[in-house]
Amino acid sequence: MPTDATEDTRTYIVLVNHEEQYSLWLADKEIPLGWSAVGAPGSREECLAYVKEVWTDMTPKSLRKQTQDA
Repeated sequence: MPTDATEDTRTYIVLVNHEEQYSLWLADKEIPLGWSAVGAPGSREECLAYVKEVWTDMTPKSLRKQTQDA
């Protein structure tokens, strides 16, 4: 296993769950139940940049909906 990000040559994917929460996952691993791949596979840094761009509100979707409905 690489000891720092500059040595990490593995390919990652970004996962999202039903609450619109994001996670990085190794591309060669089976995607866990309840999660879906989004974006393109890439380096850890590329995937983190994607998450930073799209995950602008870390509030779970169900809580955002509850707040909007109130």
